Amino acid sequence: MNTADLLCAAGPIFLLIFLMTKKTPMPSAKALPLAAAVTYGVQLAWFGADITQVHASVIAGLLVALTPILIVWGAIFFFRTMEHCGALETLRAWLNHLSRNRVAQVVIIGWSFQFLIEGASGFGTPAALAAPLLVGLGFPALRVAMACLILNSVPVSFGAVGTPTWFGFATLGLSAEEFGALAWKTALVHGAAACVVPVLAFRLLLTGQEIRSNALFVALAIGASVLPMLLLARFDDEFPAVAGGLVGLLLTVWLARHHVGLTREGDAASAATAPAGRAVVKALFPLWGTVLVLLITRIPQLGLRDLLTSTAHAWPASLGSLGRFSISASLVLDLRGILGTEESWTHQVLYVPSLIPFILISVVTWRVLAAPVGTAGKVWRESVARMRHPLPALLGALVFVRLMMVGGEGSPVMLIGSTLAEATGAWWPYLAAYLGALGSFFAGSCTISNLTFGPIQDAIAAQRGFDRTTLLALQSVGGAMGNMVAIHNIVAVCSVLGLRDVEGDILRKTVAPMLIYGFMAALFAAVFL
Repeated sequence: MNTADLLCAAGPIFLLIFLMTKKTPMPSAKALPLAAAVTYGVQLAWFGADITQVHASVIAGLLVALTPILIVWGAIFFFRTMEHCGALETLRAWLNHLSRNRVAQVVIIGWSFQFLIEGASGFGTPAALAAPLLVGLGFPALRVAMACLILNSVPVSFGAVGTPTWFGFATLGLSAEEFGALAWKTALVHGAAACVVPVLAFRLLLTGQEIRSNALFVALAIGASVLPMLLLARFDDEFPAVAGGLVGLLLTVWLARHHVGLTREGDAASAATAPAGRAVVKALFPLWGTVLVLLITRIPQLGLRDLLTSTAHAWPASLGSLGRFSISASLVLDLRGILGTEESWTHQVLYVPSLIPFILISVVTWRVLAAPVGTAGKVWRESVARMRHPLPALLGALVFVRLMMVGGEGSPVMLIGSTLAEATGAWWPYLAAYLGALGSFFAGSCTISNLTFGPIQDAIAAQRGFDRTTLLALQSVGGAMGNMVAIHNIVAVCSVLGLRDVEGDILRKTVAPMLIYGFMAALFAAVFL
């Protein structure tokens, strides 16, 4: 591979970063489609990619974008429902009564609650749920978006009931012992990073004095989630984040209620306005109902996950040159052989967290909280209006991602990854996590990053004699920390909060914590290799 190939492969990435981070940044709704168009041209003009393959990748990208689009729309619909039904107002009053201490509020929602949602669902759901709650408590929206993205990193390798680990590396033929070692090493790096990275996020919303005055509470809350994750990762690669999130949230709420490690600022003033317990339980229904549905539908042993993702009893239909379409009894949509290529698309209507749980819980909430007449129409109109900006951004992002992967071993993404590995040689383990982050930056998914770059990391380990499970653990950690800068995650949280043209600002602020995370991963490599 020559230098010109590398420059052309990386050019669209540099262009996108420049457009979104320059002094007067271009909105993501324009920058991402433009980056996709440039990549389209580079693939055809420079790399000589097959035009049919390129067009199939564009179609696949547009279809894949349906998943984040529906999740974002569902999350907006969900929170508009909570707002118009009065649930958010009751929730704010309850949180203020639980503790008016700002540190407690940020830690409970931004850290513990997000940890649990990530363990149960993934798909970018945690920030979409937590960010509006923090904004509702009076924290500035832009800083909330940044903080939530940074905080949603530690549990990601075990998010969605361990999908990035057990599914992300499923093609590598790892033994049970190797999966165990991989999960344990991944948890160790995340555990070490949790000592530093969450505080960087808290600092965006709190003063240094507030954090120092409540340092004991912060440390106990972080440990309440991380320690169960570490313990379970010794034996399992599916439930570490679920266990850490559930135990952590319960313990953190208990710590706040009993003022353990917290200053008592404002507590007396909140006592007189405490909402009734029954009202709180009803107002919290959208949240605890969502968590419950996510857990029930994500835990494999309960059987619902297999039912919702089943492709059995599929009804086939030919769409001509577009491909072979099918829809299963579980509403799994599948399109194979797009334009006669290997490109395909699958969408699990009932499993992707949009209709279930967001829309389902929203509809039930209207009944539980006796929504005023006209609420459904108002929520629908507001949700649709909020999607006008993120729609082109997400479509552009996913087309850009798919085009960067055209070419198999010679694709721009693979060229960048292999060049980095060749250039660093024996130093590669100290940079391996950043390749994982690059994958998440593109795809917004640790799972896709592991699927894409796991084989490269595995091959490098075999060629250079590095420990296999250590290098794969670094890849998984990188995929998790890349969530902070993932393009479509940034677009999604901005959309839920109604922020416009600030994606570049968020990217600039979240890069530094990601680099620090990678440095801590490098220290781990120095010890275990």
